[in-house]
Amino acid sequence: MKDAFSLQDKVAIVTGGNGGIGKAITRGMAAAGADLAIAARNETKTEEAVREIQEEFGTKAIGLKVDLQQEAQIHAMAAKVLKTFGRIDILINNAGTNIRKLPQDYTAAEWDEVLNTNLRGAFLCSQAVYPAMKSAGRGKVISIGSMTSLFGGAKVVLYGISKGGIVQMTRGLAVAWAPDNIQVNAILPGFINTDLSRQARKDVPELETQVISRTPVKRWGEPEEMAGAAVFLASQASDFITGVALPADGGYSIIL
Repeated sequence: MKDAFSLQDKVAIVTGGNGGIGKAITRGMAAAGADLAIAARNETKTEEAVREIQEEFGTKAIGLKVDLQQEAQIHAMAAKVLKTFGRIDILINNAGTNIRKLPQDYTAAEWDEVLNTNLRGAFLCSQAVYPAMKSAGRGKVISIGSMTSLFGGAKVVLYGISKGGIVQMTRGLAVAWAPDNIQVNAILPGFINTDLSRQARKDVPELETQVISRTPVKRWGEPEEMAGAAVFLASQASDFITGVALPADGGYSIIL
């Protein structure tokens, strides 16, 4: 049964895989044996992440500069990974951005920035890898949602719209691509210690205590704690699981 969780000889693309939850998932993929393509905008951070992966885990890894708001760059990403590795087995739609404002204060440009990165970008990445997965007769698409996929927040309206959309995208793609043996799932992280959440705690000083008081495990999560769920959903062990939005939140979403 242990081999069912192995990602040996698999190739995974992780968008936004050079920091935070994305980097932790990238490391989890590498530890399970996968070769990696880390796609992100910051080339310096990406180069550092690639070097760490190669040195620590000995798997193959490449870095790609990709802006998910640019469709041509997304298709170039998929083409480069196919040319380098000859296959694409796993896509982790992780890259995202947020702008914290009350809804009446957003501009149309800010709507475009958040929605185009978080939702449109994830959809276009999924489209871009589909032909390779269909040709191989199997594949795994895993998108990173949020607690805002489930709950509303006054200053995260655009982010919540994008992450709610991730759940519906996951369900639709799961149904559409099931005949191709492609499983499509989402992970909904709870409140995790990342750069984004640290900024949120500055913007909302009471957030720290609110989260801890509501979360049954009485703490914030760490990025590394998202890696296990990602490896499971990327592995053979989850072949009969599709269309699921899995909370990884320390129980936050089950409290009344």
